[in-house]
Amino acid sequence: MALRQLEERVPDFADLFEYVPFWDPDARTRAGLDAHGADFHYTVMSKAKHLYILHDTKRLAAGFGYRLVWPVDVAPWWEPSALGWLRARELGCARQFYQVVTEARWDRGDNISDPAVLRAACDAAGLPGAELMAAVDDDRIRELGVAALVSAHHDEVFGIPLFIVDRQRYWGVDRIADVEAAVRALRGAGPAVESADLLASLPVAALATVGSFDHDEPGGCG
Repeated sequence: MALRQLEERVPDFADLFEYVPFWDPDARTRAGLDAHGADFHYTVMSKAKHLYILHDTKRLAAGFGYRLVWPVDVAPWWEPSALGWLRARELGCARQFYQVVTEARWDRGDNISDPAVLRAACDAAGLPGAELMAAVDDDRIRELGVAALVSAHHDEVFGIPLFIVDRQRYWGVDRIADVEAAVRALRGAGPAVESADLLASLPVAALATVGSFDHDEPGGCG
């Protein structure tokens, strides 16, 4: 939701930022991280907090007017989508692949951990599904995946969405206005917009659900 909001607010957002995938690695990817002395900054949340995040995400989606079908992850395996995106980037269709995966997971609640499901979705969108799903067995793409998570480790990424502008880091859907203001200031388009003006641009329903304080991160949801 945060990425979608920022891409809607800043038309050339995709040209200004480097997109780096971040996911809970499987055993093979984690071994690669260990070999590089890197860790995966992620804290598993409690059941109570997880349930809160589920409800809060639904409220936020409704406030933004976004369709949301919450998927049920029985045996999540994120390599097909993450490594598939890295291969799609090489083929020049990263944006289309991202859209396919996002629609499959959040619009339909499909199991994107199943390569067959993703392959069918890619094929339906005119993308080379077989080639993209073969990324999980490609040693070179696997190394790119490890490199992406090593980069995230050094940037101290602990969950998503997280945006880095200059040396400032912004995490969470309630920071999208701050990211937009930081981009504006960095580009020399004038002073950052006052907080009141930024908040006025957000849906009232969304404002009612953000801004809470916590001492840890909610597991990268949102």
